[in-house]
Formats: sequence, C-alpha cells, structure tokens
Amino acid sequence: MTDLKDHTTFRIGGPARAFIEAASEEEICHIVQDCDDRGEPVLILGGGSNMLVADSGFDGTVIKIVNAGIEAQSEPCYGAEVRVGAGQTWDDFVAHCVENGWSGPEALSGIPGSVGACPIQNIGAYGAEVATMVQQVRAWDRRDRTIRTIAAADCDFGYRDSRFKREPGRYVVTQVTFQLPLGDQSQPIRYPELAAALGVEVGQRAPARSVREQVLRIRGGKGMVLNESDRDTWSAGSFFTNPILSLEQAASLPDDAPRFPAGDRVKTSAAWLIQHAGFAKGYRDGYKARLSSKHVLALTNHDAATAADVVALGREIRDGVKERFGITLVPEVNLVGIAL
Repeated sequence: MTDLKDHTTFRIGGPARAFIEAASEEEICHIVQDCDDRGEPVLILGGGSNMLVADSGFDGTVIKIVNAGIEAQSEPCYGAEVRVGAGQTWDDFVAHCVENGWSGPEALSGIPGSVGACPIQNIGAYGAEVATMVQQVRAWDRRDRTIRTIAAADCDFGYRDSRFKREPGRYVVTQVTFQLPLGDQSQPIRYPELAAALGVEVGQRAPARSVREQVLRIRGGKGMVLNESDRDTWSAGSFFTNPILSLEQAASLPDDAPRFPAGDRVKTSAAWLIQHAGFAKGYRDGYKARLSSKHVLALTNHDAATAADVVALGREIRDGVKERFGITLVPEVNLVGIAL
C-alpha cells in the first residue's frame, strides 16, 4: 500500500488501498471509468497541496494525475494560447510563462500544486486569480461518461469557486488552456503589499520577472513556498477562505477590520479574524500541530502531527472566531475522510 503522507504537502495521510499514476488523458479516462464501472471509490490527486487525508487513509483507488507538458501558439495581435497538461506543476508553468513573455500568471508564483487543480479552486493571490486567464478546460465527465471541453464562461468561476468545485467528483480535469497577453510587463498590480515591494502604484505594471521575484520573496517570508527544511511549509497553505459577508455582518465587525468590495457583499480577512480572536503566529508551539510562526492562516505539521491533530487545531480556531465575531470560517483545504 502507498502512504498518502508521501504525496501531500502536509506530509499526513494513511494508506491508499490502490495507487495508480495516469500519464495521459486516455489513461486518466480509462482508469476512472474502470473504477466507476466496478463501484470503486476514487480520489484524484495532483500535487497534494490542498488536501488533508485521514490517518486511516483512503479505502479505494487514488489516481495521481501526472500528464505534464506545455504547448503554445502565439500571434502578436492575439497573444499566446497555451495548452497545459493537468499534471504539470503550477509554479513551473508560471516560470515558463515569465521566460517566454506570456503575461498574467506572474503574481501567482510560488503556489504549490498542479495546473489541473487551478480551475477547480480558481486559485488566486496578490490581486490575481486564474479565472481571468483560463480560456477553456478539458475534463472527463464521470456522470455523462465523455470528455468535455468547457469554455471559461461556462466554468462559473467565483471566489475560490467553480462549477467543478460545486459538483464534487463529477469532473476530472485533464488539460487547461490559457489565453495570455504577450510582453515582458506584468498585468496591473492590484495588491498594495506587492505594489509597495515593487515601488509602483496600485494599478501600474512592472517587469514580470520582478513581480515573480517579489511574490516568491513575500510568500517565502510567510512560509507559503514549499521548503523541506522549514516545518512552517508542511501545510496546505491557507487553511480557511476569506469570508464573504452580508452588509449587516460586515457592519458588525470592529471598525479596523478589513473590508473589501465583493459585488453586493463584503470580503474580510480570515487572518485578521484569527489573530484578533486570540490566535497568534506559532499558536500551540510545542504541540504536534500548530499555527505557522510566519502566517496565522497556515496550520502546520510541526512535529509528526496526525490528521486528527490538525483537525483539532482547526476546530479550536474556527470555534474561537465564531465565538468572538459570530463568523464561521470555512476550510479551503479538501478534507478526505475527516470532517471539521
């Protein structure tokens, strides 16, 4: 049996009953369909960066998607159309874009995981999100038993959300196509911390290489870039999503709480809520699971933690924020075989 702790960034997780690597779209579809025909439970695994697996493991077949590869066509007036295998490492893809003068993903540097996971979660950071770059997604539809090519407009992207996430288990992403402008300048910088680091105003552009360098520096300082020797990075990154609140909920927060427009609602900061509910960086130091010493949004495997240890810490933080502010934090991490 394969221990899933060896395939997740938490380094946590029990054994899988069966473990298969799928290196092509044909293999992915065939293996998934065969499992479905036999009534076999399936867990799709990419980079394992947004997943906490139960200590008991997974009683079924884990399919690790490893079909990598980047193909591109570009025209000066059209930009670059870039087709990427779902198993491609996301940050390697970002580096490739910067090297080739394809603008857009640079602010998403350093995010762990695979390209196939990016449209499911609609990954985002530092004022950018992948929804603005995706042209289409190819996926195996397990319900209708066919390959589908889904245009970006039909992906129903939202904040850390998509149709793929809202219909869990139905789609297995095999390829993502991006439409990216050409040029060595970044897209407009939307995040004040990044703009300040680059010495530009919010809304201005900067060299994409510089943006990537600064994002990696900032993320590294927060323990959000994978580092084998840094236990603060033995995590799944941000454990909770930033809450989207009604106007009434937002008005009930303290005056100094962050508030960001989100359509007819308001987004606030999960990190601010956690800190102001009494959970500081490094909270539960000396325990097997603790908050990162660099960023309160990251729950970490500090010393041979189990999934149960992490869940217990997550519950304590969720309940503390609920008691202090009346807001229930929602996990961003995919919990497999366990519940918060």
